[in-house]
Amino acid sequence: MNRLLVLTELFLPTKGGTAVWAAEVYKRLGGKAIHIVTADVAGAATVDAAHPNAIHRLSLKRVAWLRPESLAMYARFFFRSLGLALTHRFDAVHAFRALPEGLVAWVVARLTLCPLVIYAHGEELTTWGRGGKYRTMRFALRHADRVVANSEHTRDTLLAMGIDRARITIIYPGVDVAVFRPGLEVNGLRESLDIHPDEKLVFSVGRLSRRKGFDQMIRAVAQLRAEGMLLRYVIAGIGEDADYLDQLIAEHHVHGIVYRIGAVGEADLPRWLNACDLFAMPNRDINGDNEGFGMVFIEAAACGKPSLAGEAGGTGSAVLHQQTGLRVDGNRVEAVAAGLRDFLTQPERTREWGLHALQRVQREFSWERVAEKTRQLKLSKMDPD
Repeated sequence: MNRLLVLTELFLPTKGGTAVWAAEVYKRLGGKAIHIVTADVAGAATVDAAHPNAIHRLSLKRVAWLRPESLAMYARFFFRSLGLALTHRFDAVHAFRALPEGLVAWVVARLTLCPLVIYAHGEELTTWGRGGKYRTMRFALRHADRVVANSEHTRDTLLAMGIDRARITIIYPGVDVAVFRPGLEVNGLRESLDIHPDEKLVFSVGRLSRRKGFDQMIRAVAQLRAEGMLLRYVIAGIGEDADYLDQLIAEHHVHGIVYRIGAVGEADLPRWLNACDLFAMPNRDINGDNEGFGMVFIEAAACGKPSLAGEAGGTGSAVLHQQTGLRVDGNRVEAVAAGLRDFLTQPERTREWGLHALQRVQREFSWERVAEKTRQLKLSKMDPD
């Protein structure tokens, strides 16, 4: 039986890959012997009632007048986690990020003589410069007994930070293959946007932020339409770039060609991935902010679709170039357009890569497989640097 204390600020019903990962893996590792300390958010009671682990909710909001603003959050995290650790005999403490969870988890683990695992997702390692937060994050990672990296790129970033290779284990995130699968009913999706059967449909979903490359996709689609290619492009998601993307759609005169449909419900996302011909997210690095892995590429693959990804960050672990999709320079519209052209003019190869992507997901990326790798983590307390 796994007896674990898990610290994660991000947990369902909060959206995002980290929240999903935490919820999906630990429910497969055990029941109430696994205690998860996380943020209290709207809708939490419904999630907690159905989840097999013991969930402890806290107010983890920053307080504007405190210095630092996160002081109260750290204190609440620490005292609840320490209390649980002193009243239960945990086998290990897991933290889903180095900050804030990892620092708190390090103190709790050392006080209670438990091994410590900290997850690294990639983007958080490169966006904080080299100031106090970066040094604190690096301290927590260097003093973990095991660091879980979500891709080879994240592992290499950790090595550059001075983290001991012997402490790093790569575990890719996963996907629910019962939810994301081929053959789902898609009636009404293309029709709702008046997309004709003979037109190719390219689909993107994610937070509307610059590094995702949705702006480059709009420019590339406009170029291919000018060449006479029959395609439509659908962008799902919300975020800070919404107005910017709308301006690009107007600037390139692609109303009725490019659609922004906002947030997509959980039931509809697998259907859109079934309805499209290709998934695209040509991500790029923006001031150190990049894609650590890209779980959505795996969700698309689980639906039998190949992906067009950017070369930045850890997408090479999610999309195998010229095997399950293409990776292109997301900084160059010409490269994005060329990648789209390759896919859409070679449908047999596109279907073949989609099949390879599906087979790879079924073999390596189910949540059951991720949970088994997590269960097999070799933990022994290591001397600090």
